[in-house]
Amino acid sequence: MRVERKIVHKERPVLSEEAKVEIQKVIQNYPEGKKKSAILRTLFIVQREAGGWLSPDTMDMVAEILEIEPIEVYEVATFYTMFNLDPVGQYVLEFCHTGPCMLVGSDQIIKYTEEKLGIKMGETTPDGMFTLKEAECLGACGYGPMLQCGKYYHEHLTPEKVDELIEACRRGEVKTN
Repeated sequence: MRVERKIVHKERPVLSEEAKVEIQKVIQNYPEGKKKSAILRTLFIVQREAGGWLSPDTMDMVAEILEIEPIEVYEVATFYTMFNLDPVGQYVLEFCHTGPCMLVGSDQIIKYTEEKLGIKMGETTPDGMFTLKEAECLGACGYGPMLQCGKYYHEHLTPEKVDELIEACRRGEVKTN
């Protein structure tokens, strides 16, 4: 049985002039007729502008900008874990959960963090401050257990280090970009 999914379009997302200029600069890095090559960087820019996530309307807008089919944008956005398809918190804590990190306690750190914040992996705290995500590999196998918050790694995690990070985020001391 095939289930029809109806997407209700709301207001079209609006990009700042700065974002529009940034996207055009990215597109200009590629040969004429190869706008699709700018898809990753364009998605990053648009996700930043859209509050940290990509709605179907936002992805449709990217398709229009790059003059490609919406499915081509959806394929990329759903493949890479750095793109969020649902609203996320101010701080996205992405935990590596692959073998090397698991061997040094990532499962225990993830469980500790879930209990500390009162949410499960993939959820956002009611105050909108934290979202927990799993990352397939963050390429820092010698530094586990570890997580990424924005573009910064937090390595050799312990419950105490998790507590320090969460409190620093709450005080607004943690930069994500």
